[in-house]
Amino acid sequence: MRVAIVTISDSVSSGKHEDRSGPAVVNRCKELGWQIVASTVLRDDRSAIETLLKEMAGAASADVILTTGGTGLGPRDVTPEATMAVSERLIPGFSEHMRSEGAKKTARAILSRAVAGIRGATIIINLPGSPRGAVESLDAIAELLPHAVAILHGARHDSESS
Repeated sequence: MRVAIVTISDSVSSGKHEDRSGPAVVNRCKELGWQIVASTVLRDDRSAIETLLKEMAGAASADVILTTGGTGLGPRDVTPEATMAVSERLIPGFSEHMRSEGAKKTARAILSRAVAGIRGATIIINLPGSPRGAVESLDAIAELLPHAVAILHGARHDSESS
């Protein structure tokens, strides 16, 4: 499975802070045996996020785009809005399950506004901005992602996909 990672953070994109969540997600994806096709950092700007997600999905080089950051309640947290704007269909079960599993570890997980959607043949999933939250959210759905990608690419629902 081909994965692109996008860290969305004003402070990381401006060089004020080191990106910790993007590399944590990259490492976890590699442990899962997934191929990283891109990893980038972007500021909290809805238009820029929408443009990048459209470009990445349109290039068809990634089966899944994982964003990290911009999913909270802050005024600059616009990743879910950008994701919904570019998605042709939503996958609410992914974000619901990530919040549900996260709430078992911290009550704050329910404050995440992360969404998941489909653009073309690419699944876009928002993960929290903290390294631990991002990896734990990914782990909550990791087993389902290869099957979801296979179905999106035309496999039958009853087929075993990995």
